Amino acid sequence: MLYRGPLYRALNPIYAREPLSGRGAELYGGRFNPKGVPALYSSLTVMTALREANQAGSLQPTMLVSYDAEIADVFDCRDEEALKAEGMEAAALADTTWRDQMKATGEARAQSFARRLMGKGFRALLVRSFAPGATESDLNLVLWDWGASPPSRLTLIDDENRLSR
Repeated sequence: MLYRGPLYRALNPIYAREPLSGRGAELYGGRFNPKGVPALYSSLTVMTALREANQAGSLQPTMLVSYDAEIADVFDCRDEEALKAEGMEAAALADTTWRDQMKATGEARAQSFARRLMGKGFRALLVRSFAPGATESDLNLVLWDWGASPPSRLTLIDDENRLSR
């Protein structure tokens, strides 16, 4: 599928100067990217982005950024048949033990799933948010391939160059 529209990220202010970097996910691994693979975790709404960034404890200082995106070759995890064809099911996507799996085996099941999708040419994954308080309509777009031009264009919205100050 093609995703075209706005995306949002709620960043730790420490990373405010690198809103297009997937470095944190690359260093530590994420639910849908193994260590060593950069990924940019974004949300389709502001509230979902805030939920994602503040999953533990009280609301911490957070910087919100937005993007204009045109991303081709997106795998849609809402499609149960497509998931099944890839050897995955919705319950496994939501598995909260992914960090434990990663520590035990080096790669969690959801990370292996993502690696297979990347190998097939997918640039991103559309998946529901599993953050506390999220509903099935809260969606994230996890990007593995993004840049300044199509087919994986991601443009930071910063018309006043606030982040360069």
